[in-house]
Amino acid sequence: MDSLQGQLLVASPTLTDPNFARAVVAIANHDEDGALGIVLNRPSETEVAEAVPELEDVVDSAEVVFVGGPVQPASIVVLAEFENPAEAAFLVVGGIGLVSERTGLERLDIVTARRRVFAGYAGWGPGQLEAELEREDWIVDPAHPEDVFAAEPVDLWGRVLDRKGGQFRLLARMPTDPSVN
Repeated sequence: MDSLQGQLLVASPTLTDPNFARAVVAIANHDEDGALGIVLNRPSETEVAEAVPELEDVVDSAEVVFVGGPVQPASIVVLAEFENPAEAAFLVVGGIGLVSERTGLERLDIVTARRRVFAGYAGWGPGQLEAELEREDWIVDPAHPEDVFAAEPVDLWGRVLDRKGGQFRLLARMPTDPSVN
């Protein structure tokens, strides 16, 4: 099994699970025990300052919490661009990875250049992600640093498919509900 760490999972248009419809998931860890990822393109309407006041000073003002996935939605996950990638719990792409407890909130703005806050994460048990890939639920593409911190995250699904090229460009332009076309 090849690890998908550092890859994006782009939901196939046929994936209808509301947790993942048109989702773009960055894979932070993938091994024989399963996989862990963060949905990148689901901003909530809740500001970080309101939901997690202790993180208010380490994100841009008015930054919102993103819905990182259906697993443990009450837990907070922070993706950050580390000055020293060894500080990350898991790396997603380049120096961007998950903040670990050892980093500490008091050091977060010193050891990282930028941060994004997520509620929950996406997780798969052993063999589960492989089965979903076999069913073609996901399209795999390498993660780029700008994917994690996209200025327009709701457009990420179409942008990733578009850059993949070929037949995927056609999918990128597919309406959410093809019957209204």
